[in-house]
Amino acid sequence: MPNFLLVRHGENDWVKKHRLAGWLPGVHLNETGRQQAREAGIRLASQRVQAVYSSPVTRCVETAEYIAPHFDLPIIINEDFGETRYGKWEGKKIKKLARKPSWQIVQFFPSRMRFPSGEALREVQYRAVQALEKLADQHKTETVIVVSHADVIKLVLAHYIGVHIDLFQRIAVSPASVSALQLSDKGFVRVLRVNDDGPMKPFDAKPKNGKSSKR
Repeated sequence: MPNFLLVRHGENDWVKKHRLAGWLPGVHLNETGRQQAREAGIRLASQRVQAVYSSPVTRCVETAEYIAPHFDLPIIINEDFGETRYGKWEGKKIKKLARKPSWQIVQFFPSRMRFPSGEALREVQYRAVQALEKLADQHKTETVIVVSHADVIKLVLAHYIGVHIDLFQRIAVSPASVSALQLSDKGFVRVLRVNDDGPMKPFDAKPKNGKSSKR
């Protein structure tokens, strides 16, 4: 079955500025983020990886550039793993956004939230899950890295864990962390790691008796 290693991008200065970067161009990894990405590449180097996909957003591509060379692989851009489209909220300060009544919807009822002139979070979840399912068909026994964003990864994990989207913010996904999934063509799912920043041992691409691989 395919193994998916979901990697969040490294830190950028917009986090410290408490602004919503979204799809804005020119938001690069900062020094800490570059070090995080470099360390993620080293941790993942033990894996037998056949493909590296990335969100087209700059901070994800830059993170992927520290990872892909370990496997001598190109970075394949996939927009379906891109950041939530925040519409009119993009670039705004979190402090100001938190005063809006709709901020409470984001925090407590995200299944009903559509960002002004942007996406609904349920749409983000759908596109990312659909993209992974398509890749599962393409990479039936392979290990694939996907570099994406915190909310996108959390929405994907919530779907496969069976957590309602209104609770997805309970899942933590830190910068340059790795979360691991196995998606069987027989339908079952294994969530092997969440928000992991420790050493990574190779996964068995063909676990026996439908059980998760030994690590």
